[in-house]
Amino acid sequence: MIVTINGKELTIEKLVAVARNNVQVKLSEGSIARINKCRELVENKISAGEIMYGINTGIGEFSETILKPDQIKDFQKYLIYNHAAGIGDPCPLDHVRAAMVSRINVHAKGMSGCRLEITNTILEMLNKGVTPYVCSKGSVGACGDLAPMAQIALVLLGRGKAYYKGKLLSGKEAMDTAQINIPGLEARDGLSVINGSNVLTGMSALFIYDVQNWFKQAEIATAVSLDALLANLGPLNHLIHKVRGFSGAIKSSNSIRKVLLNGDLINGDIKTKLQDAYSLRSTPQVIGAAIDALEYCRKQVEIELNGVGDNPIFFVDRNIQLSGANFQGTPISLPLDMLGASVTMVSVLSERRLNRLNNPALSNGLPPFLTKGAGMFSGMMLSQYTADMQIVEQRILSAPASIQSIPAAADQEDFVSMGMNTALKNFQILDNAYGILGIEFMAGAQALDFREHKFGDGVKIVHETIRESVDFLDEDRPLYTDHNRMKEIIKSCKILEKVELSLGNLYE
Repeated sequence: MIVTINGKELTIEKLVAVARNNVQVKLSEGSIARINKCRELVENKISAGEIMYGINTGIGEFSETILKPDQIKDFQKYLIYNHAAGIGDPCPLDHVRAAMVSRINVHAKGMSGCRLEITNTILEMLNKGVTPYVCSKGSVGACGDLAPMAQIALVLLGRGKAYYKGKLLSGKEAMDTAQINIPGLEARDGLSVINGSNVLTGMSALFIYDVQNWFKQAEIATAVSLDALLANLGPLNHLIHKVRGFSGAIKSSNSIRKVLLNGDLINGDIKTKLQDAYSLRSTPQVIGAAIDALEYCRKQVEIELNGVGDNPIFFVDRNIQLSGANFQGTPISLPLDMLGASVTMVSVLSERRLNRLNNPALSNGLPPFLTKGAGMFSGMMLSQYTADMQIVEQRILSAPASIQSIPAAADQEDFVSMGMNTALKNFQILDNAYGILGIEFMAGAQALDFREHKFGDGVKIVHETIRESVDFLDEDRPLYTDHNRMKEIIKSCKILEKVELSLGNLYE
């Protein structure tokens, strides 16, 4: 498989394939022609002495400073040196690779003005596995993700650091070892690499991909808990959700029903309450709302992936360049703040079902804390503590970053998106979500072992999969190993893969 980059057809799935699965990329012939034509326009304007932001002027507060002709090339080098000002732990490699794919697709529009060598070099780095070392913190999500993108640009100068075949090397050593020519930076080249919110966008694309899988697993966990709690499945009836009209709720109720098919509960062979608590009967409405939010986020991110996030922007057919603010990350940070909060919301729902599984007053005949030896043993009592702690951390992290602007650059950049904060905290929220859902799955499997009715087809698959890795809690044992094992199972999508292999795509 090869992903062709042409500036208009980059999807989240294609980005994930390149960023995580090392699928090869190439530029379309049309993109190559557009990049070259745009570069010709830039060079003609430089030769004519035309004043252009970030090419023969300073940037930000220094935009009124006009550079001398002999300063233009060196300015790009010092621009990258100055902006490589991040801090903190290195970004995961897939986050950096996602940013690189995103940036190449901007260049492919033929409106950025860089040399083709710059785009081709970033593409070659992706294909040969040279991944720049990038600090995770430093971007305010406006003027682009300047600090992290500058660390990518450093490698184009043979500076900075980069990973190659599992080793962290100097930028020059990584490029030389991979046999990639170091292109250096000429007029416009440096700014064309850093002047977009591509780390934010790339990370958000990966997050959306992961969250969709997590939402599916939340629906599977719901089905397990409904089966274990002998819940009334009437609220899953598709007619209820169809008349309201929200596509997410329709999709969610269908998904949960699919996992419960052919079980005694959905077949009406077990007597149930007339109405259950909201954490059981309103799950399709809640997860459905989260699915609808995710679809909006997907739309926004794919628009950004295929748009021109740059400054200035060169319109070759009009022989002009326009300076604006398409680097502003708010179109991504605002919806992605919502999606992070959506994951927290669905996690809270999971914890409430865990509570019902544990609580003998609410569990429809299950033993207290899912243990046979209540009093001597405490069962899964402390598992709920662990879930609750993670819920609180999620809630703290769910405060929107997109309203937290702090002015920078002597108030020239007086409103910024803080989108990198959104991206970073979203992955922390999701990391907790894996743990919370894993604990519900573990409790659900434990509860099923106390039931004797026929489970849904998907529920049986879940129970068997969990029991391959986590034993029935016959008597108390340290549970941190089981919690961490369950978290990794959810993160790996092992349960989801087995369920969909048997039942088909839950959303089709």
